Amino acid sequence: MKGFAMLHIGAIGWIEKEKPVCGPIDAIITPLAVAICTSDVHTVWAGAIGERHNMILGHECCAKVVEVGACVKDFKPGDRVLVPAITPDWNSLEAQAGYSMHSNGMLAGWKFSNFKDGVFAEYAHVNDADGNLAHLPDSINVVDACMLSDMVPTGFHGVELADVQFGDTVLVIGIGPVGLMSVAGANMRGASRIIAVGTRPLCVEAAKGYGATDFVSYKDGSIEEQVLAMTDGKGVDKVVIAGGTVDTFGSAVKCLKPGGKIGNVNYLGEGDTIGIPRVEWGVGMGHKQINGGLMPGGRLRMEKLGSLVAGGRLDVSPLSTHVFEGWDHVEEALLLMKEKPADLIKPVIKLAD
Repeated sequence: MKGFAMLHIGAIGWIEKEKPVCGPIDAIITPLAVAICTSDVHTVWAGAIGERHNMILGHECCAKVVEVGACVKDFKPGDRVLVPAITPDWNSLEAQAGYSMHSNGMLAGWKFSNFKDGVFAEYAHVNDADGNLAHLPDSINVVDACMLSDMVPTGFHGVELADVQFGDTVLVIGIGPVGLMSVAGANMRGASRIIAVGTRPLCVEAAKGYGATDFVSYKDGSIEEQVLAMTDGKGVDKVVIAGGTVDTFGSAVKCLKPGGKIGNVNYLGEGDTIGIPRVEWGVGMGHKQINGGLMPGGRLRMEKLGSLVAGGRLDVSPLSTHVFEGWDHVEEALLLMKEKPADLIKPVIKLAD
């Protein structure tokens, strides 16, 4: 089969590989559409997860089932499926402890384009098919379905990690596709005020549609100074970090009320340490909680989030600003995500209906 791969740090291209082998509880899929993630950019050009040679990229897709193992009960060849970016091993001790995304090791639930070949190929392997795949509702088109692989569950997980409650004032740092879904998730959870940090007009307009009430531009001064001025010096109840760098945590802590919570879902692709301001963290005793987590995967979460889209409660179509047709556009779409022009939120490559 053909696959679009990271040849080594800084180099990409098409390669030939053997079609993956299906285990007894697994499935082989062929993508119907694939989406490019900023994580792919970090992986290739920043070397964020270390050197990889001839590793097929991609962890966002929806697909058609080609083959299932003998023990798979709920899926068959021909089924259209949602495919989560995170595919845990559900019989692992970590999954039983409630941290399936770290099954068999730190971040090891993230398999595609990390520990094994990803989905930018004619065929891809999905472990534990009954536990990880979900049936794709007929009412969801394949482009929107790609947003359910990673953008929706990651953005919503930031809101979960921040423990957003009714009436909270919430700061969302970064309003790319993940941050936009954090805005939507905070709104659904009952936030009374959502302050979004971002500058691109397209993303600002999308954030307004998802429920953002106020906006901060890092170009106009420090985030914390602007947020504290907007909240009469009180700060916010919760912060979701969906963009930025290792230095963003300092601003988040300074914006947060005592007893507040930070939920980070930003992939920190560069930097060695994260700086936490000592005084603003209450000299270690401010009850300002910092939670960072990889999105949960699995079938149940895919089905629940899919029902929000299928039922009209969540419109993900504004995220897919650049839709291409055919495998020939994968490299173009990946380079587009690397450059991030002002009119881009998310590139998707449609392969079939």
